[in-house]
Amino acid sequence: MLQKENISDQELIAMCLRGKDAGYTGLYNRYARGIFNSISRLVAHSAEAEDILQETFCNVFSDQKRLMQINSFEAWVRRMAINKSISHLRRKKLLFSDLDNYEFMAEADYDIREDEIFESRVEDVRRCIDELSDGYRTILTLYLFEKMPQDEIALTLGLAPSTVRTQYHRAKKRILVSLKDKAYYE
Repeated sequence: MLQKENISDQELIAMCLRGKDAGYTGLYNRYARGIFNSISRLVAHSAEAEDILQETFCNVFSDQKRLMQINSFEAWVRRMAINKSISHLRRKKLLFSDLDNYEFMAEADYDIREDEIFESRVEDVRRCIDELSDGYRTILTLYLFEKMPQDEIALTLGLAPSTVRTQYHRAKKRILVSLKDKAYYE
């Protein structure tokens, strides 16, 4: 049995390249949970997220040439999984509306009181994020959890940067309103 701390990703990759199951298992066990969490924040259904995770790792392990050239295994797999998740959402006809013709809230207009969201319970925030439309949830997740810059999100989703900023701010506002409503009824 392999010990997580004692063997590097490069050693596990070398084992994969030699066809050793322990290399595949070691990499999968090391990263599958975190990658699944990234996918499931984008794709609401856990069965679909599991399918994307499996497809991602199958593609990773079948691309031997690329596997030999990887500097950061986790970053490569996470990026591949996010791209597969976004493709999945597009196949489901998820539409990201382009809001170039609409006003959007500038950073200068940001209300610091919106940070009250962080005083809420984590479960409530998760529930509110899950209740967002797919478009809002995708942009919020990519920005907050995957630490993807808004310009990169715009490029990845084929949107104007102003649309990404607008949808991000609207998503935060919806979460805040939902949390305030929940607090009111408690």
